[in-house]
Amino acid sequence: MPAAVRLALNQLQRDRILVPVWILGIALLGFATASAVSSEFGEVGERQAIVAVAAANPAFLFLRGVPDGFGIGAVVFFQGFAFTALLAGLMSTLLVVRHTRTDEELGRAELIGSTPLRRTAPLAATLLVGGAANLVLAGCVAVGYIAAGLPAAGSVTAGLAVAAVGLFFVPVAAVVAQLMPSGHSANGAAASLVGAAYLLRGVGDAIGTPNADLTQVMSSWVSLLSPIGWGQRSRPFSAADTMPLLVLAVAAATVAAVVLITRNRRDLGASLLPERVGRSHGRLRSFVGLAWVLQRPILIGWCVGAAVMGGLAGGLGPVIADAVAGNTSLKELIGRLVPGSSADIVDVFTAALIGIAGVLAAAAGIQGVLRLRAEETEGRAELLLTVPKSRTNWLVANLMLAIASATVVAGVAGAAAAVGIFLTGTAGTPAIQLIAASLAHVPAAAIFIAAPAVIFAAIPRLSVPIGWGLLAGGLVLGQFGELLGLPEWLQAVSPFHHSPAMPVESFDPGSALVMGIVALGGGAIAAYLIQHRDLTG
Repeated sequence: MPAAVRLALNQLQRDRILVPVWILGIALLGFATASAVSSEFGEVGERQAIVAVAAANPAFLFLRGVPDGFGIGAVVFFQGFAFTALLAGLMSTLLVVRHTRTDEELGRAELIGSTPLRRTAPLAATLLVGGAANLVLAGCVAVGYIAAGLPAAGSVTAGLAVAAVGLFFVPVAAVVAQLMPSGHSANGAAASLVGAAYLLRGVGDAIGTPNADLTQVMSSWVSLLSPIGWGQRSRPFSAADTMPLLVLAVAAATVAAVVLITRNRRDLGASLLPERVGRSHGRLRSFVGLAWVLQRPILIGWCVGAAVMGGLAGGLGPVIADAVAGNTSLKELIGRLVPGSSADIVDVFTAALIGIAGVLAAAAGIQGVLRLRAEETEGRAELLLTVPKSRTNWLVANLMLAIASATVVAGVAGAAAAVGIFLTGTAGTPAIQLIAASLAHVPAAAIFIAAPAVIFAAIPRLSVPIGWGLLAGGLVLGQFGELLGLPEWLQAVSPFHHSPAMPVESFDPGSALVMGIVALGGGAIAAYLIQHRDLTG
């Protein structure tokens, strides 16, 4: 048996729980979406109405994708593909970085390298595992669609489309792992590329061209800069075309060949981008100061993403306004999205993108908290806590900075939206209201920060998967809860459900206060629990 295959089997053994959870979660989301569309929009007229509304609303197109007819399968694909492809990309990047840069950082790759194996064997094994995981994902997504009653041929193509996006990001993440000096930075950079792919697809769809009867939208060339945009063009339930998926497969194979050549010329543990060396001497003045030094690069990266999101929210305002100007039917359809509200389309679009910026704020805070787990597993926390300071202070300092990071990221998004609107000369929401709209998502983000802190203090080994899993679950409930026909109480479990979509909706101080109290209580529980456990590896 080739060495790469043996190593791949070993990696699969290590991922025997995590990867199946990812695959089944994505497949179940596809099944639930298909079942919900079939039950909630069973009548042709209902599907025509929702497709027409979506085709007229750039915010909807940005978030979900472009409609391609009003058949049940076509509506399911348009409603769910972009998000499931995003999850497939994240699954692939986390898997690859875990078995490449992180293994090098923790010394596991050095042990494998001491055996008489080719230098590229571990990386080749990881590429095999990533490819196999996405092939299984394709099958599971297809089975889920078929089980929900969709045509088999279209279901298979849709499963391949999701897997093709995930497959593309396998070698891309491997390239990032060669570039970045640590697993932490590699995960952040790779996840940012997945997010950028979603954004590019969203921009290309938002400025796309609807047909005369509002049953289809042709996305612009911008979406072709994204692998998600290519996957979307497979059109599995209307005019199936596997050529875009073949393009992604060829691109993935090309990048894989390049990354194997690069690995063969790189020393173990080295990175193409050197790690910045700090001062040779220093003094620990406070845990807050240390947390700032460690989390500053993370914060900068998330702020850049939030600025891009906010800039899009403001900068695309004129494009959206022009798209509906003088078209009475489009205005009536848009008015149905927010009954009883006087909000215009620019405000609807801005609120949608600022909502995504709220998710970025929560993610920034979560990553800051989960940095504690990396410090613990890599042995630095043990050295740090030899000083006469309590581990409670250590946790609280990082929690405070995580909350501050989420606030800054949200504020940057609002400020960028205001700048974008100002530069385009569009008459829109005042800058102070846009910043307030972004900051309104901070209470929900605070809950997502406190939750992994509690898990870290109680069950540290599960803090990373549960922390990110809670964010994914909250996002699914917030984005798809209504579509899936979930009961109101279940949708209300997600903190995002209680964040007002300002400037379309008004701010609710009661909900913000309750979420703040819940987050504060979670932080207090975490601070108590951290005192009653030992450090773990």
